[in-house]
Amino acid sequence: MRIGIDARIVAYRRGGIASYIVHLLPALAALDARNVYFALRSPRDRTPGEAAANVRRVTVWTPPHHRLERWTLGLEVARLQLDLLHSTDSIPPARGARRFVVTVHDLNFLYYPQFLTAESRRYYNDQIAWAVGRADHILADSEATRNDLHRLLGVPLEKVTTVYLAADPAFRPLPAAEVERALASYGLAPGYLLFVGTLEPRKNLPGLLSAYRILLDRRQVDAPLLLVGGRGWLYEETFQRVEKLGLAGRVRFLENVADADLPALMNGAALLATPSFYEGFGLPALEAMSCGTPVVVSNRGSLPEVVGQAAVQVDPDDPASIAAGIARLLHDAGLRARLREEGLAQAARFTWEETARQTLAVYQTLMEDEETCCLGSKTRA
Repeated sequence: MRIGIDARIVAYRRGGIASYIVHLLPALAALDARNVYFALRSPRDRTPGEAAANVRRVTVWTPPHHRLERWTLGLEVARLQLDLLHSTDSIPPARGARRFVVTVHDLNFLYYPQFLTAESRRYYNDQIAWAVGRADHILADSEATRNDLHRLLGVPLEKVTTVYLAADPAFRPLPAAEVERALASYGLAPGYLLFVGTLEPRKNLPGLLSAYRILLDRRQVDAPLLLVGGRGWLYEETFQRVEKLGLAGRVRFLENVADADLPALMNGAALLATPSFYEGFGLPALEAMSCGTPVVVSNRGSLPEVVGQAAVQVDPDDPASIAAGIARLLHDAGLRARLREEGLAQAARFTWEETARQTLAVYQTLMEDEETCCLGSKTRA
């Protein structure tokens, strides 16, 4: 097969979707030597050439999330004569391949339209119903997203396969000396509270900040709160809340942290807090567990599915609940030790090799079904 993988978003945005593409493509190439993969990359992409012999780099000029991308991208890839095109960020082109697979990471924009800019709402609301109808098959990062697709958009469950993501193998327990050296370059000492993710409304940073204020007022915490991530849309409320709550000397923001430093930052934290209103998967929670760092997560969306019994779950609508979950972890050494071991075991269940294996199985089933259909048509003729 000639298989296209849409990798354009890697040049535009860091985060879970970019990480998904960065890890899925080489895992597929390593697993599958029979087929040829075409990595569709933006001209802005400065990553090195494709490492695998069965991957071809193709430059396409259509930017991701462009209102005309379903038409212009299809025209660009038509010359490749693809058997299958995998759109890794929800929206497939109208043409350009025999079969189309899309990955839908979440439906946050349907649950919480107020968390998006007007432009983003228009883009997603105009595209998503068409996209899931156009796709021959859909991959979802979690059972929660799979069920959302069925409930909110009427997609038949048999058209959606849940394929979990995984943490980069770099996220693992590190020697204390190595962690301390890395933290020193940021002026940090181990033991801080940590958040990792894009600064945007669905991450519920105002709720986390309010919970942190509660903990300070009760003298249940003395450690700083470290927020690591770039600014997304509607991020201003986070900075306003810091000022309003008098947290300027307690909360520290780190933007543009090198990927190579993130495992050390995870290792150095007392805990990771992910009190999101909605996550399609929740990769930072899995990365923290892979490092042996205990996590506090919200009790909705995909997060309970990803962490299993290896985390403290809280109500994201209630800052007091978030504060109680954090305090419980900070002051219960036995719980921290148990969640460290259970988190490592839970995280080990997720691997990029398995993600690639399940993804390839979907590709193969789609093409086999097409061949069976074509043979049946010829026989009847």
